[in-house]
Amino acid sequence: MIKENKRILMITSLIILLPVLVGLLLWHQLPEQIPVHFNSEGVADSYQSKLWGVTFIYLVIFACHWFAAIITSVDPRRRNISSKIYRLVLWICPVISVFEGVTIYGTALNWPWVNINFMAHLLLGVIFIVIGNYLPKCRQNYTVGIKVPWTLASEANWDATHRMAGKLWVAGGVLILLLAIQPWIPAFPLSMVLILAVTFIPMIYSFVYYLRNEK
Repeated sequence: MIKENKRILMITSLIILLPVLVGLLLWHQLPEQIPVHFNSEGVADSYQSKLWGVTFIYLVIFACHWFAAIITSVDPRRRNISSKIYRLVLWICPVISVFEGVTIYGTALNWPWVNINFMAHLLLGVIFIVIGNYLPKCRQNYTVGIKVPWTLASEANWDATHRMAGKLWVAGGVLILLLAIQPWIPAFPLSMVLILAVTFIPMIYSFVYYLRNEK
């Protein structure tokens, strides 16, 4: 699977490391302490050295990227993982890396158009919608999808759960996008509720499906 997608793997790996290059180019403009964590209001609440902020974060993302690529490629049921699903896995870390670079450097250099809360919810909403569209197409495997005992034990349970979860994730993504653009309701707590909902409701659905149809 890696061999068939080595070109995309190389491209995505380079994109992950692109913020390192940008950070080196901006080195003399960046402060000695760089913001690396933000609270629920989008305000920086943790700082690290310039070297740490320009290199370490992206090297961790790079390692996670290759770990995900390798683990997915050696899945015993990897033949059930389509090339589209595998490419989706490969693009998650590059998107996160670019987002981290823009938010960290933008905050450190006081770029006026960088709005952490808006950008984070926009990214999260889009990711949920994209994943939601792919979930119903995801066949039974051990790496990608909703992997609970009842879905792994039954292909019918897996398919039913992922069809439901796909709709739920898309709906959750749309709601998170709406939270991003409205100024009246605090977006962070509601987005956390939505994340928990789209995570645990499919698991509960799978168990109920098992009780009703398979026990």
